[in-house]
Amino acid sequence: MEISVHNRQHKVVVALAWLRRFAPVAFAECLRHPAHGEAPLPRLPEVEVTLVSDATIARVHRDFMGIPGATDVITFDHGEIVLSTETAQANAAQFGRPLDEELALYIVHGLLHLNGYEDKEPADAARMQQLQERILTECLKKVP
Repeated sequence: MEISVHNRQHKVVVALAWLRRFAPVAFAECLRHPAHGEAPLPRLPEVEVTLVSDATIARVHRDFMGIPGATDVITFDHGEIVLSTETAQANAAQFGRPLDEELALYIVHGLLHLNGYEDKEPADAARMQQLQERILTECLKKVP
């Protein structure tokens, strides 16, 4: 299994090399935490993470989910995770987290969705948020 990270936007400067080192560590750690039921992550030959602008993710959000406006991360079961760097930048400032860690959190979030986790219900969202923070902390120790 392989994970790749691609930057398809030019509005926000990101530490692409660091994210590319982080992603496989997060991939391995997320695999260790399967949710209930069938999840695509263990069967995927590749996961592709794509960094995009708010305009691009808003278009994806509308076209594929029928929801207007930008969002932070969209995950597709075929192994694509789309992240908005502009939303990450705003959220990083709001929550007092470095931008690259915010993007790393989104990678973990997308990987957990691919591993069967859902966040539509409040209890599921709380469980997923707690796990993703734990995984992020563990991965940051391995990829300083």
